[in-house]
Amino acid sequence: MATITKTMTKQQIDDLRRRIEPLAKSVEQPAYTYFQIKLTDMTITAYQSGKVVYQGKDLSFMENDEKPSASSASSFPQAGSDEVGTGDYFGPVVVSACIVYEKDAAELKSLGIDDSKKMTDEKIRECAPIVKKLCPHTILVVSNEKYNRVHERFNMNGIKAVLHNQAYLNLIRKGYELPALCVVDQFARPATYYAHLKNEKEVVRTLTFQTKAESAYLAVACASVLARSTFLEYFDKMEEKYDFHFEKGASGKVDACAARFVDKFGWQELGKVAKLHFKNTEKIRDL
Repeated sequence: MATITKTMTKQQIDDLRRRIEPLAKSVEQPAYTYFQIKLTDMTITAYQSGKVVYQGKDLSFMENDEKPSASSASSFPQAGSDEVGTGDYFGPVVVSACIVYEKDAAELKSLGIDDSKKMTDEKIRECAPIVKKLCPHTILVVSNEKYNRVHERFNMNGIKAVLHNQAYLNLIRKGYELPALCVVDQFARPATYYAHLKNEKEVVRTLTFQTKAESAYLAVACASVLARSTFLEYFDKMEEKYDFHFEKGASGKVDACAARFVDKFGWQELGKVAKLHFKNTEKIRDL
């Protein structure tokens, strides 16, 4: 079952009820809700926190409506999650989730925090300690060795879905209450995201999915900074361990770099620093 979560004002929730109640099969009011309306192919639950959860077999028709509004993007507290390293041949996959409270939003914004892809590595290293100090957060790192093992059973999006879900669960296990607004930087349709989690024992379903969310939601931008900072730290340690310079990304420069690495350390060692399913692995065999 697919799930989409939105954050609405009380007026928007009242307007929603007026529009859909005439179509309802049933109307209930569970604890802490304004209403729960069941339609033929969807259930809509409006919580007193302002969170509105849509559940149904197919909610793809709503995805174009998942653009951030000024009210939702600036609503606090908010949580966000993002990942880095999925486009890099060398280095780990890192996923971070964090919570931003209204009292810290102004200071975080003053740092110039944005999508980490738009920030220099130096700026990211400078901002990350401040984000860690101000924001409850969790960071998950999948080493190349583990990634290569897991990828034999799961594709990249499946791995990312499990990591994002685990990041939010880790926040809960640290004792934090997830805000009504929890935003995933969308990499798959909500139905596909949850399908990847069908075998997980615990699944966080109160999520909002938004493409380019790191440019719209401060919490996602902060998570992006933490993930990138951790990726850079891991990269530093790899270079120190091997006394070798690794190229980032997956370009022709990376192919040449990988070929030099194999010449120096061998193919077996490559699996400890690279994502072997990338096409780069095939290319370097011909170099």
